[in-house]
Amino acid sequence: MGTSLEPTHSHLPALQAPHPDHADCRGVASILARVGDKWSVFVIMMLSDGPKRFNELKRMINGISQRMLTLTLRGLERDGLVTRTIFPTIPPRVDYELTDLGRGLQQPVKALGEWAIAHQEQIASARTRFDERNSS
Repeated sequence: MGTSLEPTHSHLPALQAPHPDHADCRGVASILARVGDKWSVFVIMMLSDGPKRFNELKRMINGISQRMLTLTLRGLERDGLVTRTIFPTIPPRVDYELTDLGRGLQQPVKALGEWAIAHQEQIASARTRFDERNSS
């Protein structure tokens, strides 16, 4: 008895359009990527109590490089979350400040940051247990 080359499942469901509630997932994903990025979270938290200068932010955010801070601020400015104000002094002074839209993120970002700080040890322990179970 030979094998048949006839398909066994010839009835396939028609392709369906994306559910209307999920049609904008890509747009939302790009926004969440920005506001959920660790450096963006730190910058938003640091700007929550008012404008800061670049070097002030760099000192406040441990571990961020000058390049990464520049890229993060530029991205937040592009998304309308941060404004950049240049003052005509010598040398020029540049301040970064949350916009109204950015201030709307303060509470959820602060909550996320505080949650991460409060649960650092639990997460580290869970990671260690997982790695030990899966190392062999």
